[in-house]
Amino acid sequence: MLAHHTLSILGIIMALVLGESGTEVNAVLFGSEITNPLLQMRWFLRETGHYHSFTGDVVDFLFAALFTGVRIGIGAHLLFCEMVSPKPRWFVKVGGVAMYAVSWCFMFSIWRFAWRKSSKKYHTWRSRRSEEWQLKHNGHLKTH
Repeated sequence: MLAHHTLSILGIIMALVLGESGTEVNAVLFGSEITNPLLQMRWFLRETGHYHSFTGDVVDFLFAALFTGVRIGIGAHLLFCEMVSPKPRWFVKVGGVAMYAVSWCFMFSIWRFAWRKSSKKYHTWRSRRSEEWQLKHNGHLKTH
């Protein structure tokens, strides 16, 4: 998170000082911050005790989907355009690669979180289903 914010600040300063590459910097900042409302929603749901609900699952899914689509998908296209363009200076291109690399670091963390959360929900579902089957067929819960 510190690298993300440091690179963002440096990109803004660079665009202001040089008077160029403002479009690239704004595109990166927009793509980086578009998922922020969903992160804030997760925080509010946690604070109010509503995170472990269907709404929390929807917010998590939308966050992961939006992050993947915008920061990884569209970000890849924008980075390619920046890299093949002769106009941006070399350090602007390096900054673009650095921001994209930070996005991939976040992406791995998000995927790991999503896998753990999905696995936990699946195992809970399987356990409940097994208990329901046992109650239905013999009237007793299996004790371990």
